[in-house]
Amino acid sequence: MSDDLVNVWDYERAAEERLDPGAFGYVAGGANDEWTLRENRAAFERWILRPRMLVDVSRVTTTTTVLDTDSSMPLFVAPTAFQRTVHPDGELAMARGAAGAGTAMCLSTFATATIEEVAEAAPGAPRWFQLYWSSDRGFVRDVVERAEAVGFTAVIVTVDLPRLGRRERDLRTGFVVPEELPVPAFVALAEASRAVSPEDISWAVDDTLTWDDLEWLRSVTSLPVLVKGVLTAEDAVLAAEAGVDGVVVSNHGGRQLDGVAATLDVLPEVVEAAGDRLVVLMDGGVRRGADVVKALALGAQAVLAGRPPLWGLGAGGADGVQRVLELLRDELELALALCGCTSPAEVTRGHVGHASV
Repeated sequence: MSDDLVNVWDYERAAEERLDPGAFGYVAGGANDEWTLRENRAAFERWILRPRMLVDVSRVTTTTTVLDTDSSMPLFVAPTAFQRTVHPDGELAMARGAAGAGTAMCLSTFATATIEEVAEAAPGAPRWFQLYWSSDRGFVRDVVERAEAVGFTAVIVTVDLPRLGRRERDLRTGFVVPEELPVPAFVALAEASRAVSPEDISWAVDDTLTWDDLEWLRSVTSLPVLVKGVLTAEDAVLAAEAGVDGVVVSNHGGRQLDGVAATLDVLPEVVEAAGDRLVVLMDGGVRRGADVVKALALGAQAVLAGRPPLWGLGAGGADGVQRVLELLRDELELALALCGCTSPAEVTRGHVGHASV
């Protein structure tokens, strides 16, 4: 890696230079026309920061705690599948990089390493487990119990993928997950499921799932449960009624239903509907530390970033992941100080406003 890599965009270009076009497109791309993918980023340009002056910012911290998980910053690594398509060490390098930066990694069900291997790669580091809910309840119980046993401290249930979105970049490049790539979840599900097809993971996800099923999940784990994929006030209310601990405002990085709103734009309505009943996080379009401040000001307790850590992974393995996350943390610390905030908890709705048209 070069010292010329000074922001997330630089790491994206560096990763593109190193990756096969198909693998790069799989990470970078979105669904259909990629309108929602672009909107996720554009939404941050529709909000401006409103800094306050003459505040003592000689000591600024970025540390935070979300659902009893301590982190160096309110930015976690989002769950992303098949990370060995980006780097040979995949999720193991991602875990080490996140641990080095002191923040939590969220591990995808469709990882290319086992739950136990990821835990061993970064002992004691904060980590959450993302669940794709299979129709095989035995599998669901097993992976959740295994995650809890090795120190994962929350479960994120992704609910916006009953079917896989149409991703035209992948169709054009012909990208498919290599058959030789290990995906432990696929192996575990193969005997009980129909034909395994890595290029369309819908076969491994239960498309009959409803809010009522969350009660069963609560019965098999003591961990906090979050629902990822909420974009409306109505679903935030249903999540609270279902007894989960939090929601992630997410449109799957623009990779599922094209034409839905940017997550930052719908964050305020979800936060209002959630009230004090749910922790609210968000993902989608985060590329700068200042973006995190805007999300905090609109009510998120933390954000998840998916593509930036993957660019770090592609550019330089675990070291690249750590450098990207530390870069975002440094940007966040500076943005907090310049806004007149000494910690994430001091960011309020008054620190953002609408950009002039």
